[in-house]
Amino acid sequence: MNIQKIGFIGGGNMASSLLSGLIASGHSPQHLWVSDINPDTLKALAENLNVNTSTSNDTVINEVDVVVLAVKPQTLSSVAKSAAALIQQKKSLVVSIAAGINQHSLSQWLGADTAIVRCMPNTPALVLTGATALHANTKVTAEQRNLAENILRSVGIALWVKDESELDAVTAVSGSGPAYYFLLMEAMEKAALELGLSEVTARLLVQQTALGAAKIALESPESPEQLRKRVTSPGGTTQRAIETFEQGGFTELVSKALHAARDRSIEMSKQSENT
Repeated sequence: MNIQKIGFIGGGNMASSLLSGLIASGHSPQHLWVSDINPDTLKALAENLNVNTSTSNDTVINEVDVVVLAVKPQTLSSVAKSAAALIQQKKSLVVSIAAGINQHSLSQWLGADTAIVRCMPNTPALVLTGATALHANTKVTAEQRNLAENILRSVGIALWVKDESELDAVTAVSGSGPAYYFLLMEAMEKAALELGLSEVTARLLVQQTALGAAKIALESPESPEQLRKRVTSPGGTTQRAIETFEQGGFTELVSKALHAARDRSIEMSKQSENT
């Protein structure tokens, strides 16, 4: 495939972000297709991104080399089953970004010989700072792996995992992870208001502090533990706050939360097998 044509089944926020990222990275809109049941969604995508649109999934599949399944998990089974025959005929690469739907289920719906890459992106992909883990089944070629990686890398970092089971841990860490940071930011804002700051001041300080901390962590070779110790002066205000967190079982609570998210991801995958 010299020019890869990419089609999206489902035109929601994640699909829109991936389309925008692909265009920003140099992919021609004329080689991008998207289908959706909502004509308004298609109209907006056509007007804003100049991509090809259709209300027919088959029309999109017929035009492309890779099919990105970007519908909600609860509708993926019916969408995949209805598209299976054409995908098998075209020998399309299928990339699924649906949470909780494992490759076993996808293969059952699409056909055992279908090349499938399962991905776990997260919502920061909406602002091109996403973190995505990918796993390919044995039918995926090296060229197809590169293509799938390039698609997801257009909205952030993309990492391959060796075993599909690792995607349950990825879901707990990065898939659900943004919500954990939002929860901390929410709690810090509330505390800042209690300390007498205005809502505007509290929000801006919390947001910029989160951005700055993340930027330092990304650019520094040091571990988060080392960075924390570096900004924690003995006997100072930061140490007092950290000690309070630790007395409340902060580390243990984070571990318990991530294990719970991982376990729920496993449950969802098992449920999809019975669909």
